[in-house]
Amino acid sequence: MPGWDTLRGLIEEEFIEREQEGCDVSGLKGKFDAAGMAEPALMEVYRDLQSLPVKVDFPYYEPSDLAEIRAARPPAPSIGAGSLSEEGWQDKFRGAWLGRSAGCALGKPLETWCFMNGAGGRPGWKNVQLWFEGADAWPVADYTPGHSRAEAEYGLNTASSSHRSERENIAFMESDDDIRYTVLGLLLLEQKGLNFDSWDIGKLWHSHLQYSQVCTAETQAYLNFAQVTSHIHPSRPDDWQEKLDWVRNYLNPYREWIGAQIRADGFAYGAAGNPELAAELAWRDASFSHVKNGIYGEMYVAALIAAAFVESDIEKLVEIGLSQIPANSRLAHDIRQAVEITRSSSSQLELVERIHEAFKHYNPVHTNNNAALVTASLLYAGDDYEKAITTSVLGGWDTDCNGATVGSIMGAKLGAAALPAKWTAPLHDLLYAEVNGFQPISISECADRSYQVFRKLQQQS
Repeated sequence: MPGWDTLRGLIEEEFIEREQEGCDVSGLKGKFDAAGMAEPALMEVYRDLQSLPVKVDFPYYEPSDLAEIRAARPPAPSIGAGSLSEEGWQDKFRGAWLGRSAGCALGKPLETWCFMNGAGGRPGWKNVQLWFEGADAWPVADYTPGHSRAEAEYGLNTASSSHRSERENIAFMESDDDIRYTVLGLLLLEQKGLNFDSWDIGKLWHSHLQYSQVCTAETQAYLNFAQVTSHIHPSRPDDWQEKLDWVRNYLNPYREWIGAQIRADGFAYGAAGNPELAAELAWRDASFSHVKNGIYGEMYVAALIAAAFVESDIEKLVEIGLSQIPANSRLAHDIRQAVEITRSSSSQLELVERIHEAFKHYNPVHTNNNAALVTASLLYAGDDYEKAITTSVLGGWDTDCNGATVGSIMGAKLGAAALPAKWTAPLHDLLYAEVNGFQPISISECADRSYQVFRKLQQQS
């Protein structure tokens, strides 16, 4: 049962994934071409791909086990405990939720192929620029316009499902997977505290998410998990750890894509000020559906968010994030390259163009290129919330995910009181998540509940 794509489509992506993991796939291309749409022949190719060894000269070390990840990390910078008043903490939590929501809403109408992958021979970031220019809204300084001369001149179009997030219509944070996963992280920590693992993630998804609400790696893991559990006998099997490896890998060529990275926030808020705990909680979540760099992306972002509550220096935040993932992973190398690109870029357009050129070999929704863009946007912006979210969305690729992640980090760093009202006021403190109890709910209530979870986890850890 394929899931997100046809069986042939999944295996076509598997060729790319195995090659990026360090395997020589060239010997199987002819066999794949000859297989056509025949399922038995395609599955034989798939099994052959899975059995390929990693090349001996592959230069990276990329474990998925937490202990092995921790053993491969660089030293962590010191971080203060945070001396905020209760009101100060609450302002930071509201900033994180508001910042995430506004950044997500900015990028949401642009989450369509012409802006993510490019069109008309132009990269996605260039089409984003053309859209705003065609709406007389360049440079980006407000929510995405619903119409632009770029429609007629270049054949560009915004996402048809996101009109409620357009500048002319926005009145709340509409439902989005970037927001649903933040809500689910909050719910799980309220229910389980620190006592959860990947099994609980699967049960959480099956309880609160419809199959149509999950994408790529999450679709494949959601579908696979249904094969190892049941509604009648819901208890955890004794061999769950063995089954987990199948759940997150089987017919899942998306296991290093961005899906886990966008799920970090709810866990990171609960571990505010404690990036190592945030990264561990992110690992528990990510390991349900992802491996290697897919896991590292969520750990890196979770550490950044958690540290941003108590640390304001962006360069130090990036080092804190890197201290939670293997130093010799592809993601760590890509993040460090993004840092160097940012340091030598003199403008926003130069920055996004150079980031695109450096990482365009990845799928538009892969972890690594989007994490690099997130990092570059944060470093380029400094303390400027607007510059941070607009740079991350201008860069194309996964526009709403990157706007949300950057907005979350900046909101936690700056606090709600410091966020520009032009970005927060149009949301009217209202969130729709398509999750029971959060349809609708005030954003400030979500933030207050995250704060209460944070205090509870402080007592447990």
